[in-house]
Amino acid sequence: MGYGLIAINKNKVSLVEMGVLQLARKKDHAERLELIYKKIETLIATHKPTAIAIEAPFFGKNVQSMLKLGRAQGVAIAAAMMHGLRAEEYAPRKIKQSITGRGNATKEQVWEMLQHTLGFKEDVRFMDATDAVAVALCHHHQGLMNSLKKDASTIKVPRASKKAQSWEAYLSQNPDRVKR
Repeated sequence: MGYGLIAINKNKVSLVEMGVLQLARKKDHAERLELIYKKIETLIATHKPTAIAIEAPFFGKNVQSMLKLGRAQGVAIAAAMMHGLRAEEYAPRKIKQSITGRGNATKEQVWEMLQHTLGFKEDVRFMDATDAVAVALCHHHQGLMNSLKKDASTIKVPRASKKAQSWEAYLSQNPDRVKR
């Protein structure tokens, strides 16, 4: 399981920490879930994030894998909720679209774009961690988009008072719209 933390300072994004939680060392699934919970708790206590985002589950063919993934995500969400944080979920395609501009980008393309955007030098062995950083950056981008939408909704667009029946009528009703 990868994790990544970013900081936003005056719209400048920087990498705070990223890493991979080695769950394969633990044979028991319950121990793995405990490890996830404790790691999320430690990250929250150390960095005091204002938001948490996770990758939404994707549908695979192996039902057992899906069940285990759902449990792991549930534990991560529960840890966030214990600290008053609501975890936002983003679909893999949405994350890739947000980072690279293409919803069908490869992991390597996402990794390269993150390297360029955040200037880190970690290599491909940290692919799970860079996936997590991509989720965090996607969440930041979504927040920016939502604030732009709110700003745009407050803009008043002047309209003609009456519907014109012809171009001549429109021009006579809206002389300020004519450029000479």
